[in-house]
This record gives sequence, C-alpha cells and structure tokens, in this order.
Amino acid sequence: MAATQHAIDLARAAAAAAEDKLASKIVALDVSEQLALTDIFVLASAPNDRQVSAIVDNIEDKLRELGAKPVRREGERNGRWVLIDFSDIVVHVQHEEERTYYQLERLWKDCPAIDLAV
Repeated sequence: MAATQHAIDLARAAAAAAEDKLASKIVALDVSEQLALTDIFVLASAPNDRQVSAIVDNIEDKLRELGAKPVRREGERNGRWVLIDFSDIVVHVQHEEERTYYQLERLWKDCPAIDLAV
C-alpha cells in the first residue's frame, strides 16, 4: 500500500517549510510498505544546531496550520538530530555530520522517493 495523499501533502508542506529555513538535501521516502507506523520519512539537513532548531520550529508551525499536530518530538535538547512524529509522516532534521554518519537514505534505499514538487 502506497503513502496516502494526505501524507504526501504533509510531506510536501514539511519540505517547503524546511526549505524556507534553508535546509539542504531535503528528501521524502515512502516507507509505508516497510513500516506500519507511518507512511513517509522526510529528511532534511542543516549546517548547525541553531538552524536545525529553526527548521524544526518552522515545520511544526506550518503543519499545525494544516491541522497536523506532532505526536512526539525527540532530540531537540542536543539539536543535532530532531525527529518530529506527525503520525502520517516522520520528519528527521539532522546536522549535516549526523546525516552523513547515519545515512538514512541508504538504510531505506528500497523505499521509493516522493516527488516533493507541488
């Protein structure tokens, strides 16, 4: 079963919000075939802890405007990798060093990418 249109719309909104705060390497992966818990992972990078925080805040604000509230937010104390769980999508905002080290795209390489263009 592929990601729902609602999840795709949320992923696109999250990607746009991340881009507004100058996130880089923004990708979305349809993990619905692999995970029962969520449809899409959105991944974004930032060069420093402060920008990670700004991106996370903007994503939460924009998705709240669409009626999506985060179920959980983890990692904000360290500011190097923040995970925001919106149920239908999970957003990972990572410091560039964590992104390179953990290589989530490689771990989920069998999952199709979502076109983030509107």
